[in-house]
Formats: sequence, C-alpha cells, structure tokens
Amino acid sequence: MGSFDPRSFIEEKVEWLKREVGSKDAIVALSGGVDSSVTAVLGFKAIGSRLKPIFLEDGFMRIGEPERVKSIFEKLGIEIRIYNVEDEFLEALRGVRDAEEKRKRFRDTFYKVFSRIARELGVEIVLQGTIAADIVETRGGVKTQHNVLEQIGIDPLRSYGFKVLEPLRDLYKHQVRLLARELSLPDEIVNRRPFPGPGLSIRIVGEVTRDKLSVIKRATAIVDEELSDIKCFQAFPVLLDGMATGLREDGGRKYGYIIALRVVESEDAMTARYVKLDWSRLESVRDRLIREIPEIARVLYDITDKPPATIEFE
Repeated sequence: MGSFDPRSFIEEKVEWLKREVGSKDAIVALSGGVDSSVTAVLGFKAIGSRLKPIFLEDGFMRIGEPERVKSIFEKLGIEIRIYNVEDEFLEALRGVRDAEEKRKRFRDTFYKVFSRIARELGVEIVLQGTIAADIVETRGGVKTQHNVLEQIGIDPLRSYGFKVLEPLRDLYKHQVRLLARELSLPDEIVNRRPFPGPGLSIRIVGEVTRDKLSVIKRATAIVDEELSDIKCFQAFPVLLDGMATGLREDGGRKYGYIIALRVVESEDAMTARYVKLDWSRLESVRDRLIREIPEIARVLYDITDKPPATIEFE
C-alpha cells in the first residue's frame, strides 16, 4: 500500500460494508483495542443499529475491562452486550502447556461461543478487526492468531455458521491508529497499547490456572499504572513457568512466582526494540509487584528485541 489516506479508506470501506452486509444484521466482538473499535465504528457508519456489538468476558481480560469498554462506547452512543463465558475458556485451556495449543484452543472456543451467540441473535455476518500483522504471523508459522481463519484454510461459514468481514486486513497498527483519529475516537482507544486476542492466557507461560490468572491480573494492573506515561508500543508483565526461592519480610523462606517485564518500541508489530527503562522506574515497578502480590518471589526485565524474540512470550 502506498500513501495512506485515512479519509478515503473510511469512505471506501463503509461502502464496501454496506454492499457486503446488505439488509442483514451483523455482530462485532469489541475488546476495547483500537482494531476492534475502528471496525465497530466503520460498521455503525455502514449499517447503523443493525450492527450488534458484544464483549466476551473470557476471564483473560484486564481487571475492570468489560465495564471500561462499555462506558467508553456508551459515550459514543454504542450499546454493548457483555457475555460472561469465563468458565468455558478456562475449561478449554485446562491442563494445556504448549503455547500453540493454547492459542488454537482459545480460537476454537472463541468461535464456538461466538457462533452460539450469533445464532441466538439471528445473525450470520461477523465484522472482525483482523490486521495484516495477524495474518503474516499466522501464515508464517510464528504463532497462531486467534482471529485468522480463511487465510489458513478455515471456512468460517462451514465451521461456525457465519461469514466474516475484515475491513482492516491489509493495514498495520500505525495505519489503524490514523483511522481511529480520523473517526474521532477518544485518545484512550487511539493510543491504547495492544492487548493479545487470547488475553492474559498467553501471558502465563505454561498451564493456565485460576491462581496464576489472579496473579497476572494484579501484576498487569500495577504495570499499567506504573508505566502509563512511558512512550512505547507495549509494556506488560508475564508470569513465567516454574517457581523461585525468595525471602519473606520476616526473613523466612518463600517459594513464589517469577514475573518478567516486557517493554518494547515498535511501529507495526513486525519488529520491535526493547526500551531502556531507568533503573529507578524498574525498581518502582519491582517494589510494588513484590509488596502487593506476595505470591511473587522474583522480577526480571526482558532485553530481547524482535527478532529474535516475538513481542509476546507465547
């Protein structure tokens, strides 16, 4: 794609969605990230109230995320239905340790749940915020993105009963942000750091459990607060597999979790560079993690670029 004109792109995709959806209804899964948010707004421009936005609370979102997303879009005049499906997702991932298997199980559960909701709402068309980086990484065998289907030979109509429309599939993250600004979306969406489709399930290395999920949710809240002013593409904690020996405040031994911090700069998510945070900032994050989450015994900082690493650990 050459010079990118957000206004022309919006006009073109709104007309395309009008043609593709026709007189039918459609649904869109809103996560609160910039990709799904832009997709939802394009859909509303195209078909208005015939678009039904839903939020799947799969248990792997940030603390308070459903309420935050609902509040933001209510201010934009868009009503969201929240579906709590946490137990289904936790059961699907129970006992799974392999990263790719976790992503595939998440994808299958996501679309099975989505298919059930679509049938309940009488809808056969889904709008999805898939972007080019998702497709490139999935096709390249780097890691399976949960929102990539047709590009790897999965027919969503045959497998799940609905047609998928992806207006952003040829764009990268920086271009989607330009669209968000052109669509007058609030800064908290335009500049929101990306969050993986499978959520915190892939920020727990190895098996997912309720205890580990509780730890990573609290750690994520702390890192989000402490590093909110850092200019970067991504900043997040990862709960590593295994445990480490530590010391309690009274000098006694404890055996706790290991957290790795990941902070990177990137434009399109295809390459990334680690951010050289000040030691004082790292120490502040470490102190809060250790003090407020007693299950954590050790905090590490990841200084690996992409490549050779990926941005996410799993």
